Amino acid sequence: MDPYLRATPFFDFDNPTVSQWTERTLANVSPDPISQAKALYLAARDEVCYNPYVFSSDPDTFRASHVLTAGESYCIPKAILLGAAARQVGIPSRLGLADVKNHLSSPRLIEVLRSDIFRMHGYIELYLEGQWVKATPAFDHRLCQVMKVEPLEFDGRTDSVFQPYTADGKAHMEYIEDHGIYADLPYDFIMAGLRAAYSHLFEDEAAYRNAGGSLQHDLR
Repeated sequence: MDPYLRATPFFDFDNPTVSQWTERTLANVSPDPISQAKALYLAARDEVCYNPYVFSSDPDTFRASHVLTAGESYCIPKAILLGAAARQVGIPSRLGLADVKNHLSSPRLIEVLRSDIFRMHGYIELYLEGQWVKATPAFDHRLCQVMKVEPLEFDGRTDSVFQPYTADGKAHMEYIEDHGIYADLPYDFIMAGLRAAYSHLFEDEAAYRNAGGSLQHDLR
């Protein structure tokens, strides 16, 4: 399990910003791993706003510490934040990647991406009670209210991936292709996949980041 417990430049729980956030989040939480994992999941989900428009190819933006400093991010860095905090308290974690089809994405984001397929969606797996369990802290509670879907919960024992349907029965998210599990962020692999899918975005990243401001604003 050592690779899944180690601090890395991305899973940087040895950074004071991350370590202090973890300690603060767990200050009044029972020391059992399930309770700690659930508390960390909720904090990563709701204290960092989900915003795909902040994507950057700068490797530093994938660090757990950067996510906390920015206060907003998207699926991969938010998953890394949860994984880093889990490692700090002795819960092994590993990053999962997959392509997903988002039926509820904003028309503006689909126009910017030129696709409703989201390449390299990230989630985290935590090793709890002798098994790996999937957790996806991407969409924060406030965004879910705007999208009219229930926030994705995590009980520490069953996989928590994405809501398959909205409250009124419409399709929400489906997984298209699995890209594997990683002990650390496979930066080059992710960039290659994103460039292949969205080459136009890499021609002017700043224009992409300025395109919408936030997904929450798009959906209002």
